[in-house]
Amino acid sequence: MSEVETRIERLGALLSEGDTAEAAGLLDDLRRRWAADPASFDGPAVAALQDHGRDLDRLRIAAVDGAMAETFGYPAFRPGQREIIEAVVTGRDCIGIMPTGAGKSLTFQLAARVLGGTTLVVSPLIALMKDQVDGLHQIGMRATFLNSSLDPRERDDRIARMRAGEYELVYAAPEGLEASVGSALSGVRLALIAVDDAHCISQWGHDFRPAYRNLQGLKRRFGVPVLALTATATHEVTRDITEQLGLEDPLRFRGSFFRPNLHLHVFKKGEHDGRRIRTRESIGRLCVARRGQSGIVYTLSRNAAETTAEYLRGLGVAALPYHAGMAPEERTAVQDAFIRDDIEVVCATIAFGMGIDKSNVRYVIHRDMPRSLEGYYQEIGRAGRDGVESDCVLFYSWADVVNLERMTDGDTAAWHGRQARSMFTWAEQQSCRHQSVVAHFGEEMGACGSSCDVCTGIDLLDTAPVSGAGQAGALPGITAPSPHDDQRGSPLFERLRGLRKRLADEQGVPAYVVFSDATLLEMAATRPRDESALLAVSGVGPAKLERYGEEFLALLREEE
Repeated sequence: MSEVETRIERLGALLSEGDTAEAAGLLDDLRRRWAADPASFDGPAVAALQDHGRDLDRLRIAAVDGAMAETFGYPAFRPGQREIIEAVVTGRDCIGIMPTGAGKSLTFQLAARVLGGTTLVVSPLIALMKDQVDGLHQIGMRATFLNSSLDPRERDDRIARMRAGEYELVYAAPEGLEASVGSALSGVRLALIAVDDAHCISQWGHDFRPAYRNLQGLKRRFGVPVLALTATATHEVTRDITEQLGLEDPLRFRGSFFRPNLHLHVFKKGEHDGRRIRTRESIGRLCVARRGQSGIVYTLSRNAAETTAEYLRGLGVAALPYHAGMAPEERTAVQDAFIRDDIEVVCATIAFGMGIDKSNVRYVIHRDMPRSLEGYYQEIGRAGRDGVESDCVLFYSWADVVNLERMTDGDTAAWHGRQARSMFTWAEQQSCRHQSVVAHFGEEMGACGSSCDVCTGIDLLDTAPVSGAGQAGALPGITAPSPHDDQRGSPLFERLRGLRKRLADEQGVPAYVVFSDATLLEMAATRPRDESALLAVSGVGPAKLERYGEEFLALLREEE
């Protein structure tokens, strides 16, 4: 028996034993051997190799459901997640356009658990990588990040461990791949490359990052499937992503852009139709009415971010500014305080939030009109990532369009000007907000009926008191998409939040990494009394049950 036949026989034995990780490594070795020396494989050997490849695909697909329940603790997939995961675990490139909150991260995290080897995650913001890795540690996944924040010794140690195959996921910024991270990947058995916020590779996207263009060679270099993910991409941007990343016959999944838990409200600044909208005062009322909840106020200028935060603090709202003019350590401190629920509101320019994983942002307010509908959708998408109802409030005027046009120049100035005018036109129209937003991305739907000001007739400023302790439930006339949203503001929910905050602070991680608001709402509604009942709550997997189950059950039993 030749060496090739012996190794193919060994591959068959590994697959029979269900050892997909070692089988995948051996299959990769055999495929490389065939590519370099096809003469060493006779017809039966090639056929056996193809059969074993299909067997490995079947085993991986069969492992997906178990990994979902055992690692993440979720009972079901969100739309598109299964299709994307099954595509990449069977070796196919994929581009997924899924709205923020649809569970994009889970697609490559679960795929990494099933595939074995190492998954490289290209992520745009190094400031968020630690929190993403901390969240994976909470569920028992081996993950790390490589970026400029590490000292040389720590960096070398992580690279050595990566090359030894100790990590399932490694996060890196595109700029890092241009430099030392790219060379550090030599010798690593990559199984998948996931490119998050892939719209940054397109000059026609709303957030073009030149460093993303240097990702073009990754597919050729490593020969592994590439998963490109973004929350906002027109058909033009989608084509650009496919071409720039060199995706080969990718599966294209385009999810629905309709997020019913986001309640859209639009107000024109100044005096119109006998009513005067004072933007700063209105923002103050909205934030005061939501005390204890996390919110983001977006502004067009750095000065507006500073003055708005100062105004809110004067009203007793814990708020801080965030913008590119601040020192890096100041921005990091503000972001950390917000992510860990030490402050309630961040008043920021668009420099804040891309890729943010904080799931319990309950409202997003635009003090000024965003640059485009794509930008607007990306920014409001930072609210309600856990599926719990959240408010998105836009204040706009024609002066915003003029200011935006002044802020752009160069070859794309005319294009950006058209984008700003389209945004103004969208804000002016009196038809279902959600229906017109998704139409911009090529999706058709009927009127939402319950999730925007036009359909409900609700004036959010009329429902916002000048002061208060925060809203405890759904707004009048709005049907909450979460089945347990009536628990929001209940004494038990607030006690669960307090326990979550204490446990998170003890570990130095964000509160939402322990459990999301949606998970706490379900706990408050179902009041589990034992481990099996707690494990049935969505978002409580075996790792978190072992880590936190005893303390949460003790609190829940006190309610008897």
